[in-house]
Amino acid sequence: MARLPLEGVRIIDSTYVVAMPYACGIMTDLGAEVIKIEGPSHVDNTRGPADTSGRPDNEPGNDHWNRAMGFNEMNRGKRSLTLDLRQPEGRELFTDLVKVSDIVVENFTPRVMRRWELDYPNLKKIKPDIIMLSNTGYGYSDGPYSSYPGQATTLEGTHGLTAITGYRGDIPSKAGRSYVDFLAAWFGLFAIASALHYRNETGNGQWIDLAMYQLGVYFTSEYIMDWTANKRIGQRIANRHKSRAPQGCYPCAGDDQWCVISVGDDQEWTALCRALDKSDWLNDARFGDALNRHIFHDDLDKEITDWTSRHTKYQVMEILQASGVPAGPVFDFKDASLSPQSWSRGFLEKVTSQPDRGMGTRMFIGRPYQLSKTPLRVRDFAPALGEGNNYFLRDILGVGEDRIERLEQQDVIHTIPTLVRDGRVNTGQGARMAGLGPTWYDPDYKANLGI
Repeated sequence: MARLPLEGVRIIDSTYVVAMPYACGIMTDLGAEVIKIEGPSHVDNTRGPADTSGRPDNEPGNDHWNRAMGFNEMNRGKRSLTLDLRQPEGRELFTDLVKVSDIVVENFTPRVMRRWELDYPNLKKIKPDIIMLSNTGYGYSDGPYSSYPGQATTLEGTHGLTAITGYRGDIPSKAGRSYVDFLAAWFGLFAIASALHYRNETGNGQWIDLAMYQLGVYFTSEYIMDWTANKRIGQRIANRHKSRAPQGCYPCAGDDQWCVISVGDDQEWTALCRALDKSDWLNDARFGDALNRHIFHDDLDKEITDWTSRHTKYQVMEILQASGVPAGPVFDFKDASLSPQSWSRGFLEKVTSQPDRGMGTRMFIGRPYQLSKTPLRVRDFAPALGEGNNYFLRDILGVGEDRIERLEQQDVIHTIPTLVRDGRVNTGQGARMAGLGPTWYDPDYKANLGI
């Protein structure tokens, strides 16, 4: 079997939520050994509250903290070592692990790793060729915002995306879910690959200071350039376009079914008129050119909606594409999960959990690329909390059994979250989320997915 690109690389993943957990999960697909670090009293919040939300078949099981599918998706293939880094002994073990690792990834606010003396200058003293990635909201050491915490949903406001997302005359809106998290994941992978290449060439490690704020700004650059050059502030225009008309998202037959249509030139406009049996539009002065079609866009939307609402979204796609008009269906999660294109590309994968995990076979999102000489796959579900405690402490670091037992008694390590053992699992956010009730799911989803 071909050697995987990151085989033999050990990564310490002391990150939470989405961006870097997902990046490190993809690195397990590439062959890396990734150690997920969590404190027993500070587990990754994507493990979720103690209800059925996001669990397979809405069943919490006996270890609900290990079963949330979002957590398993982002942390697939990793090993788990619990370490309470607030305790000196937890930090001591962390530094011991650094000595036998290649990469450290963390996403605390800058003051945390500095206070613990686990920032790059200190880790470099322990292992000179260590590669470290620090993922923060606003950058690690420069600028007045560097000490601020951040997450994708709030960063969308500060980097300007919400100001240009939404409907004309309405309030600013966020773009989907955790938009910047995924930008950080993909750019973080590129940065780590670059640092590994540099280390292979020079023998030197380096520090990657990844600011999520800057990633968001990068993807609004055309609006920044427009203001810089023209002093023009970008506006919210919903699904419309600055030059293409008509363009929009239109309702189709069925409940909450939609299609998108975009006309870019007179040839596509003529094709749309004929496909909708509206040849009279070709002689209508309101629609004589792109500028007029923009001016009378509302009138066009009403007419187009009347036609699309009498067809399914796939019929709209087939009719208009066959006529030379750019159009396509809006996929919901079920459509995306059953997409033959995604399955044929290997973008969606079926993964079977270990029998003791009791989660059966599930669908995972793979990678948006293929390697011609190295077949890749999702290697496993996320690890159960602390499943690698004995392996890493005893077998890798040489910690004795008596000390391991003491570490567990002191809650430096554990396999059950502190809140669960203390009976406080439904406090705070967990209780509020539990009040929302179980997540709805399609009872036929297993048959549809063939699992």
